[in-house]
Amino acid sequence: MGLGLLINGQWQKTRSQEDPQGRFVRPETAFHHVTTADGAGGFKAEADRYHLYVSLACPWAHRTLIMRELKGLTEAISVSVVDPYMGDEGWAFSDYPGAIADPIYQAQYLRDIYIQAKPDISGRVTVPILWDKQTNTIVNNESREIIRMLDTEWNEVAPHAIDLYPADLQTQIDSTIDAIYQPINNGVYRAGFATQQAAYDEAVTDLFAALDHWETVLDRQRYLCGDRLTEADICLFTTLYRFDAVYYVHFKCNLHRIVDYPNLWGYLRDLYQQPAFKTTCNMDHIKRHYYMSHPGVNPHQIVPLGPVIDFDAPSHRAQRFSLTAGSAR
Repeated sequence: MGLGLLINGQWQKTRSQEDPQGRFVRPETAFHHVTTADGAGGFKAEADRYHLYVSLACPWAHRTLIMRELKGLTEAISVSVVDPYMGDEGWAFSDYPGAIADPIYQAQYLRDIYIQAKPDISGRVTVPILWDKQTNTIVNNESREIIRMLDTEWNEVAPHAIDLYPADLQTQIDSTIDAIYQPINNGVYRAGFATQQAAYDEAVTDLFAALDHWETVLDRQRYLCGDRLTEADICLFTTLYRFDAVYYVHFKCNLHRIVDYPNLWGYLRDLYQQPAFKTTCNMDHIKRHYYMSHPGVNPHQIVPLGPVIDFDAPSHRAQRFSLTAGSAR
C-alpha cells in the first residue's frame, strides 16, 4: 500500500511499497531545508510567509498541527487540509467538512504542490508540507524536522513561550523519539501493510514490546522524558490517539488496546485534554481515511461506527505526580 508516486513530474498510480520479505518500507522524505530565526539558510522564521499542508488523518501531519497550536503560531502560519479519503489520485482538496482548500494555487491534488516546487520531481506525495510563499517552494516535508524548527527557531514570532526541547533534556528527547519511531510510530504501518506472515509477526511483536516498556516508564513519571512535556510526547500521542479506533482492528495490532494499559491510557487522556492537542484531533477524518483509503486491507471500505472512547475521562496524572511543569494547560 503506497501513496502514489511522481516520476519525472508524472503521476503513477502505484501502491506497492514492500520489500521481498513482505515488510512495509517507508519512503524517505525529499525536502529538508530549515527555517531559522536569523534566516541564514534563506528561510527566515517570520509570520505570514509559510503555509502548512496537512491531513487531519495523518499522524505525521498531526504532529505539526499540535506544535503550531502549542507555540501559538496559528495566525503566523496558514494551513490547508486535504480530504480524508486518499484514492488513486492521491491526496486531494475538497469541500468535505474539516477540509481547507489550497489558497495559493487552488490546487486540485496535493501532488500539484510538489510539481510547483519541482516540475520534474520523482518521489512519494506525502504530508505534512511546509511551503514558502516567498520563494514558491517546499521548505520541508519531514514532520520531525518541522516540529523541531517550529519549537526552536520560531520563538521571536511565537506568542507562547513554551520550550519542548529544553537544553538539559535534548539528548533524552532525541533518543526517545528514535526509540518510539520504528516499533510504534512506524510499527503500526509495518503490521498493517505487511504482505507476509513473518513480517507481520515481527512488527506486532516489536510494537507491543515497546508499548509494554513505555507502560512501565509512565508508571513512574507523567511524561516520556520526566516531568515536562516535550517533543517526544507529541510524537507518541498521534499514534496512541489512533490506536484503538484504527490500528487495533484495521492494522491487526490486536494483542491489546491502549485502554487496556492503565498508564498509557491515562497518559493519552492527559495529553488529549490539553487544548493544543484536543483542538487538532478529528476522529471522523482519521476513520474515514484509514478504512476507505486502503482497499488492500479493507476492500469494501466500510467505516466502523465504534469504538466509543472517552478521551475526556479524568486521568488524574497531574495530581498523581504533583507536577505541572511543562504542561500546556
